[in-house]
Amino acid sequence: MPISRRLFFTAATAMGITGPLSAATVTATTGAQDRAYWVGVMDRIARPVLSHLAAGTLRQAMPVEQKPNAGREKYSHLEAFGRLMCGIAPWLALKGLAGTELKLQQQYIAWSPTALDNATRPGSPDALNFTDGGQALVDAAFLAQGLLRAPDVLWAPLSDRVKTQVIEAFVASRKASDPKTSNWVMFAAMVEAFLRSAGQTTVPSRLEENVRLMLGWYLGDGAYGDGEFYHHDYYNALVIQPMLVDVLGVLKAQDPRFTPAYDQVLMRSVRYAAVQERMIAPDGSFPPLGRSLTYRFGALQTLAQMAWMDALPAEITPAQVRCALTATIRRLSEARGTFDAKGWLTIGFAGHQPGLGEAYISTGSLYLCAAGLLPLGLPPAHAFWSAPAAPWTSRKVWGGVDQPADHALKDVRQVVVPDLKR
Repeated sequence: MPISRRLFFTAATAMGITGPLSAATVTATTGAQDRAYWVGVMDRIARPVLSHLAAGTLRQAMPVEQKPNAGREKYSHLEAFGRLMCGIAPWLALKGLAGTELKLQQQYIAWSPTALDNATRPGSPDALNFTDGGQALVDAAFLAQGLLRAPDVLWAPLSDRVKTQVIEAFVASRKASDPKTSNWVMFAAMVEAFLRSAGQTTVPSRLEENVRLMLGWYLGDGAYGDGEFYHHDYYNALVIQPMLVDVLGVLKAQDPRFTPAYDQVLMRSVRYAAVQERMIAPDGSFPPLGRSLTYRFGALQTLAQMAWMDALPAEITPAQVRCALTATIRRLSEARGTFDAKGWLTIGFAGHQPGLGEAYISTGSLYLCAAGLLPLGLPPAHAFWSAPAAPWTSRKVWGGVDQPADHALKDVRQVVVPDLKR
């Protein structure tokens, strides 16, 4: 519904915008309203996956949209579960919620251990594929990342039996290929990092060596190559930077010799978050560049992660990131055809656009969009949610507001990654 001209100018003035922006793109919402909207989007995305997996009916209920004869049926269900948990884990771990949101959180917390049991128990109707094909390693890694992001809720309360099942599933994922020429090195490293956190023996060629390989592809100004070469896509935010931060976070916690490497990758992620914030246009859109666009707002995971970690660049306020991400999430989640008639995500970017799906994309792949919702792990009283609405950088610049010039990160290429103490 179009908003009135008077409301447009009232909202624009409140957000510090004076230039000729479209009235249809302006909203005047509070942080509480934005949070309620995000929670609703999260619930709409997550409920079909987690409720069915907890009930043992995920394979039965979830459609597998894919390219003809792509054969993604054996991967898609673990994709949906692992990618979803990677994104919603911080919200599951958040303490101090109240009211309707608390009740919703309690429901998801109750579903999670049963879902993990069904996913990893041999003979379960929803036993998921952790071993057959390289894709199994990819989504084992996303699930491991989710467990690392909320260990007190997703790992510690599990029974010894389910913990053993989960560890065995991750160990079994080592059977999948471990390519050494692309961002895939981070999938093996992430699984090993989780196993390390769970007290298991790790494989140096899959952990320290892979981290060194990824760091060796650093190109400058907060960006890594995807292998030897840079790709104009969003894999820096989808995989590379978030997994480097989380893997080195585990290593640093166990061995202080990893602290300098962690600090270096975090500094690069802070810079990359600044770049991502600038890429969000005044209307909430961002450039449809490169592969895997069907992950939708998951492409902004580094910005979302730095917000959740309270590590945003000094020149960017939490409120402006909230408003930018809210605009993007609205555009993409409300596009016609984003969900099918039964509530499952469809292949596309702004709606149902199956032509945008590569041969490796299926229904389960799409749930990496949940990674854009990481700031739900911040409490409602945090400035991200409590501060008044604020314009993001492109709104200010395109609206004629004077701003400091942007500058590249001055950074060294060499980062030392030691061998783990044994």
